[in-house]
Amino acid sequence: MNFNTLEFLLFLPAVLALHWALPHRLRWALLLASSWLFYFWWEPMAGLLLVAVTAATWLCGLGAARERPPVVRRACLAMALGACLGCLGVFKYAGFFAGLIHGGPAWRLLLPVGISFYTFQALSYVLDVYRGRTAPEGHFGYYALFISFFPQLVAGPIERSGRLLPQLRRERTLSREQLSAGGWLLLTGYFKKAAIADGLAPLVDAVYAAPGQAAGPEIIAATALFGLQIYCDFSGYSDIARGAAGLLGVELMENFQAPYAARSIREFWRRWHISLTAWFTDYVYIPLGGSRRGLPRRCFNIMAVFLLSGLWHGADWTFVAWGGIHGIYQVCGVLAARRAGGRTPQGRGTGLLRCAATFSLVTFAWLFFRAQSMADAWLLLSRLGTGWGAAQGPLLSMARQLPFVLPALACLHFLHRLPSRPPAPLGPRVLTVSALLLCIALGWWTSLSGGGGNAFIYFQF
Repeated sequence: MNFNTLEFLLFLPAVLALHWALPHRLRWALLLASSWLFYFWWEPMAGLLLVAVTAATWLCGLGAARERPPVVRRACLAMALGACLGCLGVFKYAGFFAGLIHGGPAWRLLLPVGISFYTFQALSYVLDVYRGRTAPEGHFGYYALFISFFPQLVAGPIERSGRLLPQLRRERTLSREQLSAGGWLLLTGYFKKAAIADGLAPLVDAVYAAPGQAAGPEIIAATALFGLQIYCDFSGYSDIARGAAGLLGVELMENFQAPYAARSIREFWRRWHISLTAWFTDYVYIPLGGSRRGLPRRCFNIMAVFLLSGLWHGADWTFVAWGGIHGIYQVCGVLAARRAGGRTPQGRGTGLLRCAATFSLVTFAWLFFRAQSMADAWLLLSRLGTGWGAAQGPLLSMARQLPFVLPALACLHFLHRLPSRPPAPLGPRVLTVSALLLCIALGWWTSLSGGGGNAFIYFQF
């Protein structure tokens, strides 16, 4: 079941009505059944895998508690690592590594939707129990709900047990403020997805589907637009997830904070996919030694984290290259900051230049992320110098895109200035909500007229 389908638009109100009608002691059962229905809707076999991972990591969490003998704790941690990473290895990476070993093309199994997200969430729980950061959850139902809570099951944010489990356990009431804030997040999320991301998708796809025919201006424009598309797509999903959870009385963490306003690559990663950045920081970067073991080891740890982050996104060299590029950016930033003694230029003009430079660097890396293969990526790079002197063709094609591109850019700027809640006065509230609903309706109509709605990009990870 997808957020931008009619089934979900019927599913969510039904769950909300039943949830608030039931007493607190029964709500977990309703939410768990609803979450499993939401996931099993895609593929029953993938649902069975979700249940199996949930049961295995729950048992491992019980065994990894501090009061258990050390040998039992270590064995349970190893089994949890084996269960989560083993599932990822079989369903996501087996074909990729088999292709490397045998020298042939990678083969792919059907990838269960959201497997990268829920395995990381389950693994973080067992690791936190093993470290003594959180107590093991003895109630299987609440733990299963923590893993499969439908608003954030498929594409995050990747929540921690210490934050989400207490919210699921406590008795919740729905206030007018929660209803307003949750509905507002749903509205802005659908606006980002339907009105901007789905509208930009055909412009991007036209270039990346035929890299050998694209010219430099088209490649640059399409790659920059992809940066906007993936941001609006993924942050739109996150807003919908947070809005749906808010209507159930649960607060999910914010996953995006205007990342394209960042003035450095380091700041960009503090604003982009915040839950994944925090996960890799806590469970990979710091255990490797972080920044505590000297500059060479720090640079190595940074590169390791970003290469793993790239591989997490997909079993293809394009994602590894994307992660490696960002790792190089980060290492260069560390070296530059060390040379400058931690001082950074100040001033409004300087800040705008740094924002533009950061966006350019991020956009360059997006080319590898979006390319269908490394061969396509190199082909696109080789064609960046073509088409600049043409009086027609690529330039006219870009000009025809401007009537949509410019409003999309304006909308993105507008979104960052929207309040976290709808305007208080009735007039501005009605006007703003009506405008957003109109944009969403137009976006959906355009998408459906073109052959159907687009799935969220991060569903493939």
